[in-house]
Order: sequence, then C-alpha cells, then structure tokens
Amino acid sequence: MSKNLVIVESPAKAKTIEKFLGKDYVVASSYGHIVDLPAKEMGVDIDNRFKPKYIISPDKKEIIKKLKKLSSGADIVWLASDEDREGEAIAWHLSNQLKLDKNKRKRIVFHEITKNAILNSIQNPRDIDQNLVNAQQARRVLDRLVGYELSPVLWKKIKSGLSAGRVQSVAVRLIVEREKEIEAFEATSSYKTEAVFAKETGEKFKAKLNTAFDDIDSAHSFLESCIQAQFTVAKVESKPVKRSPSAPFTTSALQQEASRKLGFPVAKTMRIAQQLYESGFITYMRTDSVNLSVEALDKLQETIRNTYGEKYAKRRVYKTKSKGAQEAHEAIRPTDPSMEKISASHDMNKLYDLIRKRTIASQMADAVLEKTKVDITNDKNEHIFIAEGEVVKFPGFMKAYKDYSDNEETGNTMLPALSENEHLDAEQIESVQKFSSPPARYTEASLVRKLEELGIGRPSTYAPTISTIQKRGYVEKPLLKAKSRKVKKLLLKNNSISEKNTTEKTGGGKGKLIPTDIGRVVNDFLVSYFKNIMDYGFTAEVENRFDKIAMGKEDWSKVIQDFYEEFHQTIETVQKTDIKAKGERLLGVDPASGKKVYSKIGRFGPMVQIGEATDEEKPRFAGIPRNMNIRDINLEQALELFRLPKTIGTYKDKEVLVANGRYGPFVKWDNTYFSLPKGTNPHEVELSYAIEIIQKKKKEEEPIAEYENLPVFKGKGRFGPFIKWNNTFINVPKKYNFDALTREDIEELIRGKIKKDKEKILKNWEEEGIRLEKARWGRYKLIKGTKKVELP
Repeated sequence: MSKNLVIVESPAKAKTIEKFLGKDYVVASSYGHIVDLPAKEMGVDIDNRFKPKYIISPDKKEIIKKLKKLSSGADIVWLASDEDREGEAIAWHLSNQLKLDKNKRKRIVFHEITKNAILNSIQNPRDIDQNLVNAQQARRVLDRLVGYELSPVLWKKIKSGLSAGRVQSVAVRLIVEREKEIEAFEATSSYKTEAVFAKETGEKFKAKLNTAFDDIDSAHSFLESCIQAQFTVAKVESKPVKRSPSAPFTTSALQQEASRKLGFPVAKTMRIAQQLYESGFITYMRTDSVNLSVEALDKLQETIRNTYGEKYAKRRVYKTKSKGAQEAHEAIRPTDPSMEKISASHDMNKLYDLIRKRTIASQMADAVLEKTKVDITNDKNEHIFIAEGEVVKFPGFMKAYKDYSDNEETGNTMLPALSENEHLDAEQIESVQKFSSPPARYTEASLVRKLEELGIGRPSTYAPTISTIQKRGYVEKPLLKAKSRKVKKLLLKNNSISEKNTTEKTGGGKGKLIPTDIGRVVNDFLVSYFKNIMDYGFTAEVENRFDKIAMGKEDWSKVIQDFYEEFHQTIETVQKTDIKAKGERLLGVDPASGKKVYSKIGRFGPMVQIGEATDEEKPRFAGIPRNMNIRDINLEQALELFRLPKTIGTYKDKEVLVANGRYGPFVKWDNTYFSLPKGTNPHEVELSYAIEIIQKKKKEEEPIAEYENLPVFKGKGRFGPFIKWNNTFINVPKKYNFDALTREDIEELIRGKIKKDKEKILKNWEEEGIRLEKARWGRYKLIKGTKKVELP
C-alpha cells in the first residue's frame, strides 16, 4: 500500500497529477461532492442553528468504500480538491466520511496542474479552512431554504411543478424587466446624413453631418441648400492616441469574450475551461482576480520578447475591481505561454488560444494610433460635415490580441492627406431615415456582466444559474424573426434630389434571452410578494455576507437566521391569502356562447379559457401553441384554437384528426402523431394531404436493411441525416450518399460506431480503475477493485 494518497475531484485531473508524483503516491478521485442534502426532504434543522443533514449520494457509495480502503493503508492523505469554496467543502466532507485523523490529513491547493505547482503544494500544505467551508455551507443551506419553502407557494398560487431560487429568480427578473422595457419602447425616427467627398486628385472619403434632422422636410431643405454649394476643409486635427490592453481573464470576462468571439454559451465555456485546466494547459478557471504570479510575469515577458521583440514588452500589474474578489488567486492564464498549440480538441484549442493571446497582450506595450478629425463647411449653410480616421503607428498589444472594446476597424479608417482651406467636391449627399433602438435583450454574456456589476452571484454560479433558468422553462433563446420596416432615403447627386422608399429588417436574431409566459407570471408574483428575495441590492448584500463568512468575520448560522426570519414570515402570510397568479387577460366574449374568453397560465401551461370557474357549466380550455403567448393572443386567434382538434375523415377505418400542439400543427392517426410542416394552418388541412403525410412518414419508418438480424432505419434529425440500428443513432457524414446508401455503407457505419463506442467505454473504465480480464472459460469478467461482474 502506498504511503501517500492524493484525493482530487475528477479522474482527468488525477491522471494528469499522477505523471508528476513518484511511486510513493496514489492519486484517486472523489468525482466531485460525495455528500449532499437529501433530495426528498429539506435536510436543514432550523431549530438547531440550521444544521444541515448530509447524506452520501447513492452513486458515491462505491467511491467512498474504495477511498476508505486506500486511506486506511496510507500514512498521509492529501486532500487536493479545487481551491474554491466548493472544493474546500469537498475536502471537509471527505475528511469526515473517511474519518481521517487530523494529524494524518493535509490540505493542498494549486492554481495550475503543472509539476512545479503540484510539488510546491506538497511542500506547503495547510489545514482545511473552516471559514471557506462555512461560506459554502451557508450558500447551500440558504438556497435549500428558499427553494424548499418558496416552491410550494408557487405550486399553490400559480401551477404545480414550478420552483424558485435565490439567484436564479433575480436573473429572471432582469430578463423580464428588460423585455418590458422593449415592449414599452416607442421608436422615434430622425434623418442622418452622410456625404462622399472627392479631392481634386480623385481620392474619395466619407464624412457625416454633425446634425440629425427630425423629419424629412428638414432633411430635404438641407439638401436643397447644398445644391451648387462650395465645400471647404475648415479644420484638420491630428493627435496621437494610446490604447492599453485589457487585464487577463477572470471567469466572467472569459465567459463574455468567448460568447462574443467564439459564440460559446456560458456553460460550454466553463466545460471546456475545466478540461483545459484538468489537462494542465491553463490555471484554475473559477476566479475573480486579475493578478498574475511573479513566475507567470517572467514567463510572459520572455515569450513576448522572443515572439515580438523587446519594444513590445511591458510588465503590468492589474488590480481587481469586482466586489469580494480573492486577490491571492490568479487570473486565468496559460501554464506555458510559449505553447501556441495544444494536443486537444478543436474547441479546446479555440478557447486556449483566446486565453493565451489575452494574457500575452496584457503584458505588452500600449498601441499608438494617430487619430485625425476633419471639419468640412460650405458656403450655403452653417452645418458641418465631420470625417474621422485612425492610423496605427505602433500596434503594441494589438499585434497579439484585440478585445471586444477595440474598434475592429482600427487601422482601416484612413483618410487621404487633407489641408485647411482645401476645396472638395461633394459627389453625393444622402439623408437616411434612422430609428432609435430599444434596449438590447440580454445574451448569456451580457447577463453575466450585469450580474457581476450588481454583485450578484460569484464565478462558480454564473453558468449553472443561466442553465437552470432555461431548464425550468422561465427563459428561452428562440430564433427571433425579423420584421420589415419602411425607410425613406433622400439622395442629392448631380444637383438633383431623389426620394426613395425602401425597407429594413429589425428585431431579428438568435441567442437572446427572452422570458416565457411562465417566467413572467412567476417573476411578477415574486416581485409583488417577496420583495427582499427579488431585490438586487439585498441579493448582493447576501453575497457580501457570504464573503465575510469566508474571511471569518461573520457567523454563518447568524447570516441564515437574519434572512430566514422575515422570509419565513412572508411565506406563511402569502400561503394564507386567496391570491392566484395566472397572468390572466380578458380577450373578449365568445359570440356563440356569450361567455368571456381569457388567456392565462393553467395546470399544463399557457392556455385560453371560455367561461368562468363559477359557472354551472364547466369552462372550456385550449392550449396556446409555442408561437403565441398569453399577452399577445387576440380573441379571434383564441376562438380558432377551440375548433381543434377536429376530425377530417378516416383512413384504413381509423379516424384522422388535425390539431395544434405546443410544438406546432400535427395529424393524429392510429394513436400516432405526424408533424405538419411549419406554418401549416391545421384548419385548412384536407384528408388527402393528411394521408399523404401519414404515408410518407410510414415509408420513412420502414427498415432499409438488416444487420446481424436487426433492422436498420434512416431519418433526419436536428444534427443531420442518421441511421438507427439496435436503438443506436449513427450520424451519416456528407461523404455518403444518404438517399442511396448501399449495404456496404451501412455495415461500415455500424462497425465504425461499435468500435468508437467500445474505445470510449474502455477509456472511461481505465479512468475509473475498471479493467477486463479473461475468465477460466474464455469469457470476460469486469473487475472493479475486488468486485467481479461476469459479462454476458
């Protein structure tokens, strides 16, 4: 048995660390948290200073058994979970569950998985920091109290199955309030003017008028005054401008930049960053510090001098601005900045490249630009055209990296040489109607920025918060269809003014966070009755108190007590009221029955209702499709929903129905659902068309071949064409002719998939300490520790 047992959180990290330690060390993984609060009860003893009840997660029993065996035979157990509060709590739980002697356990942390960092941590162990454990415990307990007590209120007052969270609900509030701002926004238009000027030498450039006109008549009057006007350069100003690089990445900065530059959702960024960290390529990916170690600064200076030259290097020290930042931590940086490419996946390389270039740029010289501004006047009116241009004199840090704040056009907006009193020819002047824009909807990146700005949440919470509000159905990221808007243009050319009507697209896009009907109703209810929970300042103050717990300046149970007393009182008060939050709207009256028609949230989601619950005759209900919502649906659309489902005939002696569902129109036949093409009006579907849809789908579902006596089917899904065999979906690459797959193609695809899956399973088993052994009778047995499982 080895003298030293090192316990880390993930098997991938264990594998990397094992390479750096000698034969006296065994590295094992806890696979994250080993205990948690119970799923089917609150698990918090409110009367005993909020003591949490921890239970071993069912999937961790075998892992604890293995770790107990390893730790019992080791002289020292090194608890090497991550360096954040979650990691500290994991170390504490491991110590408790493994019943480690305090003199036998040692806590080690490292910012990066490199040989020097690992060996240095072994040389400088510490004990478990109970303050950090308490800070994590306080967050977990408080979030459990909120979720466990608030969710039943939502079930009673809105609909069953809903849930609430302390940080998640505030994030939804931000998105709902932004959407309401957009809905209340009234666009105003003005006319903005741009001219194309030419020098006598023929060189051309553009300039913008310093005035916007309120209406088309004013714009037209201005253009009229410019007919036969003489334009002159009135002033030329050139001055040097310096730009400094941004600090290296914090967690939130990385999430925002990866979203903007790489198009990565926040959760994907964190997943890939975790892989990079565990593979030893970058430092720890959950941090709110912009500090860099002295060793890292030395390496970066060396890399910059070798790559770009001495004049590009400039040593810089950044100070963290975010609240509660832990300055002892480092920013996210490459462990070896001289390494340009890594042996990893395409996405890992993209994110690594972003981190590396940003870190290198942070230690480089300022960029020096020359900014030129030219004022152009005329002899017919007082208005001034302004032309601006920039020329890069010394790229500095921009040689390595341009961040989001940099003008991507820098270095391209050059002006020709111009001198004061020089005459210019206005080749054309155009005034275009421009509309004011509503506030931008949040993206995942901008929501992270806003939460950070408000002091809500911490680096480890942003990704799970954004994932949770989408999983719960409170927020979605639909593909927004752009709307057309009429735009007027005036053009002065060859001393003649022409008017043109055109259109522009507005409001479209993807990746924007939009509240659902349920999200709005839940938010409005919580804002009305749970002001503290939903208050931005209050939520930020709770985060600050968590930070104080981590520093040993507050008692964690006192923080919970201060919050819980008022919160629980509000819960009891609201539970006793007759309040019902349904987001109800009166749409009008049904002409056929004379009863009122409403849109609202029902037991199964958004719906329309004819009649009152108090009527002798029960109300009628119809679900609202996903392309509509309870705020915008009108009476005519609502009544149309009650005409469905309808029977349009029979096929093979079975009824054919058409209806509208949450995911669009469909045909139902023989207890099977057949989707209709997007945009189809189910009221206009005839029996012959429905039968055609049924037959086409049935034909597609027929097997195209057999492999090992099992049928093979083909189809098209969200990821493209596939074949299905033995309940396994196999993507069909473009090199195959999907419409004419041969038997050889099918066999090749299936064999390739089997081989790939087998290699993946064996790799996972290897990481988990599982191996295959040949049994006496020629069959294989699965060995995990001492447990043997006979394979079929």
